[in-house]
Amino acid sequence: MTETPALPAVWRPRTTRIVAYTTAGVIMLGLIALAVVVPEQYKLSDRLLMVGFGAVVSWILHMLARCRVAADDAGVTVVNAFSTRRLEWPEILDVAMTVGDPWPTLDLADGTSIGAMGINGTEKTLAARQLAELQALLHARGETPDRL
Repeated sequence: MTETPALPAVWRPRTTRIVAYTTAGVIMLGLIALAVVVPEQYKLSDRLLMVGFGAVVSWILHMLARCRVAADDAGVTVVNAFSTRRLEWPEILDVAMTVGDPWPTLDLADGTSIGAMGINGTEKTLAARQLAELQALLHARGETPDRL
């Protein structure tokens, strides 16, 4: 079994953050350059809309890159692209990620489940380690029975 990590602990994807922020930077620089070099027939409002479009795309990429799962003594905070949810340890029954899943799913005591986008399934080794650490914390602090 995996050793229980020290708290507070934060898990976030590496590749997603690198790709999202790099892409956002390239898009913003490209659209700023385009706004500067387009012919004079384009008005200031057109140029501002180009930069504004780049800002909106960059904001969306930032929202994808900010995903994380943070654990502390009181519980877990799941920050997904457009939502944040705070859960106490007893609220979480299980966490699982099968092969091919994009991220783990937290099964909750109220019968619902939520995805934890902060652990990215495409980063296989890192995701497996992060999932094991979260499971170890869940078994140590939650009300989940130990698996055989």
